[in-house]
Amino acid sequence: MDEGNPMSHVRAVSMMVLVTLLWSTAGVVSRQFEVAQGFEVTFWRSAFTVLALSVALTGLRGVALWRGLWRSPRAVWLSGLCWAVMFTAFMLALTMTRVANVLVTMAIGPLVTALFARLFLHHRLPARTWAAIAVAGAGIAWMFGHEVQAADARSLLGMAVALAVPLAAAVNFTVLQHISHGEVAGESQDMLPAVLIGALLSSLVTLPLAWPLQASAHDLVLLAGLGGFQLALPCLLVVGLTRILPAPEIALLGLLEVVFGVLWAWVGAGEAPGPTALTGGALVLGALVGNELLGWRRGGQG
Repeated sequence: MDEGNPMSHVRAVSMMVLVTLLWSTAGVVSRQFEVAQGFEVTFWRSAFTVLALSVALTGLRGVALWRGLWRSPRAVWLSGLCWAVMFTAFMLALTMTRVANVLVTMAIGPLVTALFARLFLHHRLPARTWAAIAVAGAGIAWMFGHEVQAADARSLLGMAVALAVPLAAAVNFTVLQHISHGEVAGESQDMLPAVLIGALLSSLVTLPLAWPLQASAHDLVLLAGLGGFQLALPCLLVVGLTRILPAPEIALLGLLEVVFGVLWAWVGAGEAPGPTALTGGALVLGALVGNELLGWRRGGQG
C-alpha cells in the first residue's frame, strides 16, 4: 500500500471485510475434497501458498527478496512462525471437526489481541471496542458451550487444535502493529516476507506427516485455489492493513469470518448451524456493526 497516500478508515474496513470473505471459503471448499485429508490438505494448501507468494512478492520486491529472506530480522521470523501455526492448525482442525466449531473457537481472537495490545503495546482501547468485544464474546461463549456439550472426542480435539489459531494470530497482529508503526529502532520493517516464511515452514513441517501424497487432480485444483485466493492474497492484504487499522479492530473485523464461514458451509456443504449458533452469530455481527458505526460517527478514528 502506498504510504504517501494513506487509505481512509472506511476503505480499510471495507478491504478487511473482503479479507474475511476470502478467508471464510476454506471450510466449504475443504468439504469438496475427494481423497485429500489431514496433514496432506495442510501441506498442499501451504505449498500452493508458497508458489503464489513467490510470484507476487518477486513481482513486488524483485530478486532482492530471496537474497535477504533468510537474513530477515527476528521480528519477521517471529511473525512467520505465527503464520505457520495459523496456516497449519486451521486446516488440520477443519479435517477433525465441523466448520462452525473451528470458526467459533477461533473467534476468541479479538479478546486475546486486545489484551496483548494493551499489555505489550500499551494501547488504550475505546470503550466501544471493549463493549463490542464483550458482546461478541458472549455470543461466542453461547455457541461454544453448546458445541462442547454436543461434540465427540475427535471433534473436541479439533477445537483444541483450532485454539492455536487465535493465540498465534494475537501474537502476530501485535507484532505487525508494533513493527508497522516504526517502533523498532525507529524504522518500519517490511513484514510481507513473513507470510512467505510462514507458508514455507508450514509446508516443510507437514510434508513428512502427509506422505505418501494421495490427492486427486480434483483435490489439487481446489487446494491451489485455497493457496492462492483463500490464503496468499488476503494475508498480503491484512499485513498492509495493519498500517491503518489497530490490531484489536482488525481482529474484531476478523470475526466476520465466523459468520461468512458458517453461511458458506451451510449453503455449500449442508452443515446447517442450529439455533444456538445463529443466535451467537447474530450477537457477533451486531457487535461488529455497532463498533464500526460508532467509529465512523466519531470521525472515522479506529
